[in-house]
Order: sequence, then structure tokens, then C-alpha cells
Amino acid sequence: MDGEDFAGKAAAEAKGLNPGLIVLLVVGGPLLVFLIANYVLYVYAQKNLPPRKKKPVSKKKLKREKLKQGVPVPGE
Repeated sequence: MDGEDFAGKAAAEAKGLNPGLIVLLVVGGPLLVFLIANYVLYVYAQKNLPPRKKKPVSKKKLKREKLKQGVPVPGE
């Protein structure tokens, strides 16, 4: 085995990019950016947006819940 021959092959292989690496970069790069951006927006929203208002519970639902618990509903 000649040392120069081995060095020549290594240099030739280093010139071309591995197709698997290209696919990984093309798919993984935007995916990573997307996930990081989502996390940043989530943290920003948690700090700056006001808490969500709870929906008002209807009287009908309140009555049903109290009946389930066995509490007598006033007015009946």
C-alpha cells in the first residue's frame, strides 16, 4: 500500500459532501429553527400576555353540579 494513494483517496472523498449530511441539514435545520422559535414565543407569551379569562358557568350547569354533590339548590 502506498501512502500517497491513500491520501489521494481521502482528499477525493472529502471534496464531495455526503448526501446523508445534506438531507440531515435540509430537514434538521428548519425543524430545529421551528422548535426554538416556538419555545421563544411560548416564553414571551407566558411573560407578556394576560391570563385567559375563565368562561362564565351557566346557572344550569351550577345547578346540575350541586345536584351531583347532593347539595340542595336554594329556591327549590
